[in-house]
Amino acid sequence: MTMEMKESGSVVLTAYHPHSPARIPGMEQSFVQDIPPSHSPTSRKSLPRCRRINRMLSNESAPPPAFSRSNSQASMDSTSMEDFWCEVESIKESSGDGPEEAMLLEFKPADEGELEAEWLQDAGLSTLISGAEEEDGQALLSTLTRTQAAAVQKRYNTYTQTLRKKNKHTVRDVRDIFGTNDSSPTFETVPVSPVPSNGIQLPGQKPVWKSVSSKSCLDCGLDKSSPSITEELSYEVSFSESITVLPKTQEWSKNQRFKKEDSALPKFIVRKSRFGLTEVGDLSPEDMKKIRYLSLIELTAFYDALGVELKRNRVERVRGRENGLFGVPLTILLENDQKKVPGIKVPLIFQKLLLKLEETGLETEGILRVPGSASRVKNLHQELEAKFYEEAFDWDQVRNNDAAGLLKMFIRELPSPLFTLEYLPAFITLVEKISKIKLQLQALHLLIMLLPEANRDTAKAFLQFLKKVVANEGKNKMNLWNVSMIVAPNLFIYKGKRANQQEMQAAATTAHIVRLLIRYQDILWTVPSFLISQVRKMNEATMNNSKKQLMFDKGVRKLLRRKTMERERPERPEGAVTFPPYLQSDIPEGVIRVYAPLHSKVSMAIQLNSQTKAKDILARFHCENSHSSSQNMRGQIQSLHEIGGNIGQHCLDPDAYMLDVYRANPQAEWVIKPKAS
Repeated sequence: MTMEMKESGSVVLTAYHPHSPARIPGMEQSFVQDIPPSHSPTSRKSLPRCRRINRMLSNESAPPPAFSRSNSQASMDSTSMEDFWCEVESIKESSGDGPEEAMLLEFKPADEGELEAEWLQDAGLSTLISGAEEEDGQALLSTLTRTQAAAVQKRYNTYTQTLRKKNKHTVRDVRDIFGTNDSSPTFETVPVSPVPSNGIQLPGQKPVWKSVSSKSCLDCGLDKSSPSITEELSYEVSFSESITVLPKTQEWSKNQRFKKEDSALPKFIVRKSRFGLTEVGDLSPEDMKKIRYLSLIELTAFYDALGVELKRNRVERVRGRENGLFGVPLTILLENDQKKVPGIKVPLIFQKLLLKLEETGLETEGILRVPGSASRVKNLHQELEAKFYEEAFDWDQVRNNDAAGLLKMFIRELPSPLFTLEYLPAFITLVEKISKIKLQLQALHLLIMLLPEANRDTAKAFLQFLKKVVANEGKNKMNLWNVSMIVAPNLFIYKGKRANQQEMQAAATTAHIVRLLIRYQDILWTVPSFLISQVRKMNEATMNNSKKQLMFDKGVRKLLRRKTMERERPERPEGAVTFPPYLQSDIPEGVIRVYAPLHSKVSMAIQLNSQTKAKDILARFHCENSHSSSQNMRGQIQSLHEIGGNIGQHCLDPDAYMLDVYRANPQAEWVIKPKAS
């Protein structure tokens, strides 16, 4: 999307469209790079132009970017980004025959108040705008940390000040929202001391940590003779609170550089608590919606703590096609596919393209880098549109490089980018404004939590495939940096318009982002436990409000019964309450009843001790039912789920210590069932 100022004061935004080339928003300065020549370069028809583009990057006479910082210089090796720009040229050529359909959307410039109002709505705090006493908004405010509350207060202050200047309706004072009485409020927020993963801090209990290496994220392409640095990540304290303990005098290192060698990236050790780790798909959609609210607030607080502006694009929703395969919004594509395969999370065509490449293309030399035939890819595209859902398409005719071309075409032609147009500037900023890879990773982690479900699931499937490509480097000659350079323009630069200076300077930035996504994908798709803890507190606050309302309603009903001389129901004494199953029986402290609907023995009372893990309970049920397992559960992976109480639904880590989970949520039910795929 490009943005140009007109004389009239309006802004013209060129929206991303399958046939409309656009530029990356938010390219504000270069990022210094020290990269040797590209690994095993492959000749292409447009290679001379690629080299000319690269020479422009190192041309001393090239005009500097509009914005720059002291620790960044526009110096790049003239051949290091050759694959990147050859891919850009290939994208341009593949779309050269199509009509130009640039869409111009005119907007009046948004004032600061409007931007902040949008932020409050996206953060689940529309109650601050409407003035209504909404339970969810109040519950969310009650869970905020000090830095999160400061971020909300800053945006709300800007919003209210703008409204007062416009002489609009009366707005609530920020002191009323945060319960303060003076002009320099102090926040009543959750403590910043470590909180156990997925739970609440228990009195007198010290967390016990188990280290889990992120080596499992990507154990390929590493230089064994030069081991990478190992750093520790913690999910227990919010990232923004961790920033506040850094020395104020700390400054980013001058002339920071990053290298293409995989060994230059650190290994991160994740602190795995007694509650285990939680993946994105382990939580209910309702709780993930709350995770998104909290992630936006936390990301904003994180950027505030670093002194970095969190930029977002104001997006006018552009309707895509409602039928077909390419150029269809992910949500619509999934709705259509779910009619054929209920519960599917990744579009069928995307899955099939990945499967084709995984079965036959992982060992193909130059896969993703060597382009297929443009004419063949165009014909295959048309044939897929006509025959895919009829199951009449012959996949055996598709060559591996053509399949890779179709895969990249699918990503490019999405009406909205895979990582959303709204947050693309934030992705760029996390590299260009934040120097430490650990901090970059934390910002990237929150951005992944912010993605819509369809985008996040599709991106995960894509990155898992790229991980397999890199794992076969010995045969396909594609290492982590090569793959990142090829994928970056498909994700961050839309259809191939002649690149401008800022896009060139951002080439290394976008490639580095893709490299982080591939290398640390297992970490990035794990939900930070401090966010889960806040979701639990939100749910508890909502339940408490509901109980108060229920008690009020019961009192009103009782009064009405007296007034109208209503007869007492014989089958149910006055004031009786139907308790859920887990409260109907007298279960001693530390004993849980586990239900397993698919087993022959459907329930079992289990005494917990400090060493009982979720996998121990699963093993016990398996042993009890090994000779009489239901036909429905054979071949399925069973998991223990925590349902209800202060969580919607939570698939537990097999290594979770059950006594700790039970104490964090004593009103939950415990059910063994297949894990959602």
